[in-house]
Amino acid sequence: MNRWTKLVSYEPAPGDPYAPSSTPLYQNATFRQPDATGNGAYDYSRSGNPTRRVLEERLAQLEDGQFGFAFASGMAALSAVTRLVSAGDHVIACSDLYGGTHRLLSHVVAHHGIDVSFVDTTDTAALQSALTARTRLVLIETPSNPLLRITDIEQTAALAHRVGALLVVDNTLLSPWLQQPLTLGADVVVHSATKHLGGHGDVTAGAVITRREDVAERIGFVQNAEGTALSPFDSWLLLRGIKTLGLRLERQQKSADAVAQFLHDHHSVQTVHYPGLDGHPGQEVHESQAQGAGLLLSFETGDVDFSKALVNACRLFDIAVSFGNLHSSIGLPCALSHSSIPEHERDLPRDLIRVSVGIEDVDDLIQDLEQALAHASRAQRQAA
Repeated sequence: MNRWTKLVSYEPAPGDPYAPSSTPLYQNATFRQPDATGNGAYDYSRSGNPTRRVLEERLAQLEDGQFGFAFASGMAALSAVTRLVSAGDHVIACSDLYGGTHRLLSHVVAHHGIDVSFVDTTDTAALQSALTARTRLVLIETPSNPLLRITDIEQTAALAHRVGALLVVDNTLLSPWLQQPLTLGADVVVHSATKHLGGHGDVTAGAVITRREDVAERIGFVQNAEGTALSPFDSWLLLRGIKTLGLRLERQQKSADAVAQFLHDHHSVQTVHYPGLDGHPGQEVHESQAQGAGLLLSFETGDVDFSKALVNACRLFDIAVSFGNLHSSIGLPCALSHSSIPEHERDLPRDLIRVSVGIEDVDDLIQDLEQALAHASRAQRQAA
């Protein structure tokens, strides 16, 4: 089935006697049981809900996996994945990654007797050196957030498997529309479904997908035991958002290409990080494992005050911590999305600006950035 067709063609309500064409919202906490000792298909929505079940099957299908799990947030999904390791085990994570993930690993996971190493996974030698007999999980983002660094998924999977470790790929920045890590050897895929999968800024959700039955059994147990499953209403919202994933991403990605090129050519911009630009580090690897560069980019101006003035001067771009919304957003990662990382551990330029490109007219977006850059330049001259 073509991926465009796959987005909208599925069984929306298995077993529903009314055969609805869209998945109903089963907004209820409990389900009546057939008798005093028998169990029906569902009993309590924490443990299972028909709306969420359809969503979880959709997530698995889109990632070319077998088992899908929907969580109350991306962090809840990541937290469940960390339950796959135990005290005394070793976890490796890429050094450039979302601030919330860094916080989870360094301030929660590490306090349970689990060793955590942050490694530049784009450097094969560095990764090989960090792997030990105790390594049980390798977690990567590719592209990474916010520097868009590229890690070779297939190669990393092979290295992880040699020592008996699982490879977990956070696929939030591209979504299954542009990249499917399970087909490249990854064991687990995680998402902050709040971003591309939801797409409308009205739902907070997370997802875990795998092909491995042993992993699925453990993730499913944790989801039920800890009560972190996604609610029926949010599951319904996410199902609706996924239907337009391709339409949104294709337009947003095309606009992001134009925005990245504009910034690359602008005299006030020093460096643009975007896999769609020629010369981006790891571009060849990225093109071999993904079907596009995505809608997120970041850039450096060389001056923190200039970057602050630029962000504040934008009119169409919302200053926001998230990305992947229909609306364009902009922000300083060191002040927002990655502020939870202690400054001495944060290997990010303080002037770095992250941009998420929405579905607005790309000419309007570029004009907005142009006037913001001009405003920042004037402010810089006045301060001199």
